[in-house]
Amino acid sequence: MAEKKHKPKGQELLNVIEQQYMKDKVPPFRVGDTLDVGVHIREGGTERTQVFRGVCIARKGGGNRENFTVRRIVQGEGVERIFPLHSPNVESIKVVRRGKVRRAKLHYLRQRKGRATRVQEDLGARPEDRQETDSE
Repeated sequence: MAEKKHKPKGQELLNVIEQQYMKDKVPPFRVGDTLDVGVHIREGGTERTQVFRGVCIARKGGGNRENFTVRRIVQGEGVERIFPLHSPNVESIKVVRRGKVRRAKLHYLRQRKGRATRVQEDLGARPEDRQETDSE
């Protein structure tokens, strides 16, 4: 007898559809890391990439719906942007500096001013760093 081909249903179907829109290469980063996020911007007829550099203060969601929040200080005012991780408008994510934090969300940085907003640098090796060197 010929076997029937399995058709995905429900959540399985959603996962199959979402998989098509996910990015293949997303650099490993954590909350507390300083990131350069290249954002695709359209102004009138021109298109360009603008870099938004700041500290990742939160990651939320999973799969295709994952978001991350980046905070920076511009002219003494705190600016936060929430980026969908797999958005086509996010062209690049580069880890500039690794932060050493003990929290999953760094919303407490909103109340801090000046040098108190800095995150200690993590100089130790991370497991994801070892994976990158193995593949090269």
